[in-house]
Amino acid sequence: MKLSTQLAALASLICVVPAIAQVKVNDQLSFSGWTVGSYQNTHVTEQPMTDSLNVDAALIQANVTPTKNLTAVLSTYYRPSSEGGTSPGSDATILDAYVSYDTGSGAVLTLGKFVTCMGYESFYLNQDNMITLANQQFLAPIAGYHEGIKLDFTVDKTSTVGFQIVDSIYSKPGYNFTEGNNSRGLRHNAGLEAYYLYTGITNLTLWTGISYETLTKPGFDMGGVMAKHGAAVTVYDIWGTYQIDKTSAISAEEIYKDGGVDNKGSNWLVYYSYAFSDKTTTYLGLSGENVQGGPSYVKYSIAPTYALTANLALRAQLSYTAYSSFKPVTDATFAGAEFLFKF
Repeated sequence: MKLSTQLAALASLICVVPAIAQVKVNDQLSFSGWTVGSYQNTHVTEQPMTDSLNVDAALIQANVTPTKNLTAVLSTYYRPSSEGGTSPGSDATILDAYVSYDTGSGAVLTLGKFVTCMGYESFYLNQDNMITLANQQFLAPIAGYHEGIKLDFTVDKTSTVGFQIVDSIYSKPGYNFTEGNNSRGLRHNAGLEAYYLYTGITNLTLWTGISYETLTKPGFDMGGVMAKHGAAVTVYDIWGTYQIDKTSAISAEEIYKDGGVDNKGSNWLVYYSYAFSDKTTTYLGLSGENVQGGPSYVKYSIAPTYALTANLALRAQLSYTAYSSFKPVTDATFAGAEFLFKF
């Protein structure tokens, strides 16, 4: 898609979406959505400098609540082919497609297509702290969307647990994390996820989770499964956020992945945020990744965000990444500017 067409489409979306948001269909139907666009400039050792100006992603979501306990969610997701697309040869796809039932006793049962519960950083670009993710370069341990059934249970005021049985953990080749592989059914391949969330300590949120896939084939895992007939993959994830005071917070995460030879290692990140005002917040990021027997890196980032309105924000980012055992690449620099629109 040419840049002029992208910009025209973006202008149309920004003009139309507020009008949709102001229309209340009825008490059972509501809409929400967002779009993110950016200019990005990257320079990697021994490679020409590259830049891009794109509408990075957009989502429109419908929430239907026919009864107090029943909710259906359907969303349409756009990501340009120039950034990986959503499926081979396509810019758009159905992303969320699920039905949830609240039992009223603390348990919520969900059936359909939904996002993984794993990871501190969000799948949704509008919810992340920076333009680029802290890691996911080599191992890519955090999955995206898959299909199945999940149960979330609120144990008490401070504890929540969740379980998922899904068609897979990782995605079909080329699907940019928007769909599980669902290749041969649960008898031949299945994914399991579980988590525990604790908020019983003042200003502190702790989360820990595990995901397991019985058989990930070469090409179905962004980390690069090497076993000819596939291999099981296990991921352990723990993260926490502490609100230091009204203006600052610190978050940290450690992820360990074991997917066999050349697909084993860890990711980590630390974020510090400071709100200079009710409109301006700056994130400082330090992150890294280490592949067992393979490359590693440490990434340094800063990203200030300014909220123009309740619906529109501007963000900038500068990053420097130092690589080891990844010759001829020794380092990379990134500079970008981003707008984030939501309703």
